[in-house]
Amino acid sequence: MSDWKNAYRSFYYATADAPDDIVLDPSRTALLVIDIQNTYLEIDLDPVEAGRWAPFRERMNATVIPHTARLIAHCRGRGVEVVFARIACLKSDGRDRSLSQKKPGFNYLLLPKDRADSQLVPELTPDPEDIVVLKTTDSVLTGTNLRLLLRNMEISDVIVAGIFTDQCVSSTVRSLADESFGVVVVEDCCAAATDELHLNELKSINMIYCHVVQSEDVHEFLE
Repeated sequence: MSDWKNAYRSFYYATADAPDDIVLDPSRTALLVIDIQNTYLEIDLDPVEAGRWAPFRERMNATVIPHTARLIAHCRGRGVEVVFARIACLKSDGRDRSLSQKKPGFNYLLLPKDRADSQLVPELTPDPEDIVVLKTTDSVLTGTNLRLLLRNMEISDVIVAGIFTDQCVSSTVRSLADESFGVVVVEDCCAAATDELHLNELKSINMIYCHVVQSEDVHEFLE
């Protein structure tokens, strides 16, 4: 196991006692995979932008996607509910999107639900029994009926993977914590635009809204 009890500590928790061991009951645990969609792996036609995003794509292809695929397989094998969330609008013109997705700049997202770029990456294709929810908000809990689904299935703990660490992942984690779910964020199954943004956000949410761990740790927690 990794040294997750002492890693990713912010100023607030630098001197705090080590957290208790984590034990996850597979029958009451869900794995939530957030927004790992085709659009984010496309190479920009502008060579400058393509270069800026190259490290992100490298982390996604070399680390996040393969580690998430293995985590999904392990969770399915242990009887953990697997849930996918993706950004996708129901109206072709996107007027059902939240304000944050209508603003100009990076967060402007017009991804009609049936378009190819809004689909999950091929490596993470859902099984027929997996739940897939569509959202037009950062937080999966705010933008879908996932809260109700989790309660109906008597889920108490949620393992979180996906992108972007400092945006949709963080927003979802905070919402889950406010709803009193136990939350585990899997560092090697998440990414932000840069490593700096990724690590800073993990420190911000660790030990107050979640526990930040590695995928290898989850295997131990589910035992």
